[in-house]
Amino acid sequence: MNEPNFNMNRRDQHAAAVTASAATVLSSKSVRAENAAPQLKIIDTNVSLFQWPFRRLPLDETEALVNKLRSLGISEAWAGSFEGILHRDIASVNGRLADACDSYPELVPIGSINPELPGWEDDLDQCVNKHDMPGIRLHPNYHGYTLGDPRFAELLKRATAAGVFVQIATSMEDGRTQHPKLQVPDVDLAPLPEILKGIPEATVQILNYKPRLSLLAKLAKTPGVFFDISRVDGTNGIANLLKTVSADRVMVGTHAPFFIPESVLIRILESNLSEPDLSLLLSENSSKLMKA
Repeated sequence: MNEPNFNMNRRDQHAAAVTASAATVLSSKSVRAENAAPQLKIIDTNVSLFQWPFRRLPLDETEALVNKLRSLGISEAWAGSFEGILHRDIASVNGRLADACDSYPELVPIGSINPELPGWEDDLDQCVNKHDMPGIRLHPNYHGYTLGDPRFAELLKRATAAGVFVQIATSMEDGRTQHPKLQVPDVDLAPLPEILKGIPEATVQILNYKPRLSLLAKLAKTPGVFFDISRVDGTNGIANLLKTVSADRVMVGTHAPFFIPESVLIRILESNLSEPDLSLLLSENSSKLMKA
């Protein structure tokens, strides 16, 4: 007989508690004595569909992921594609993503672009004009270019002219768990502030970023740069992030299904944010970005 896994049981208990009450607990900051609290909208700006190339994930089937998001009170999720990391036929990747998102009203497709591949300009055009995607997601470290590459600046200019925002995934997996034949360092964001000086209308969201104070402070002062909280660790991690980054520049991002989405909601609960900051984080910032 297998011995019980008490660590897994405790994790499941946390997950079950958040699953049952996320919407009401997160809205409890707004409780008024005379009225029940309205449910706050939660927008997840960072999920991915399909299969992670190196192992199966518990929620890598789209229906299972959407059901989990619904159970947590997440009413909208911006979905990229794991296939966009290693596949070379990006047009087909984005087509499959758009088709999958069409089946679920919660999902907003965010296309992949790889400027290392020929015809990336056409891929961008299809994202905007064929699939009506509001944003694109980049993986510079997996695709083999840096933010100092002129092609990145050109892509950013074209995306900005087309009216779409750009998400940069700084990492997908901790280096300690990466396949030994595919070691991929985090994206170096240092060139970004200087590049954005030349493209002041651009909107960039940084995903999966583990904050480093010196660079974070510089990025926080750069107009048009936003952050998710998928890799912000610790009970006070989000509150500490907001000491450097304005609350109107930070959004929910779970990095599901690679991470369990409950973990981000638990960190939000533990952060004890003010009602205005909580509302900005949960949905107001992302709603404004979507409409920009």
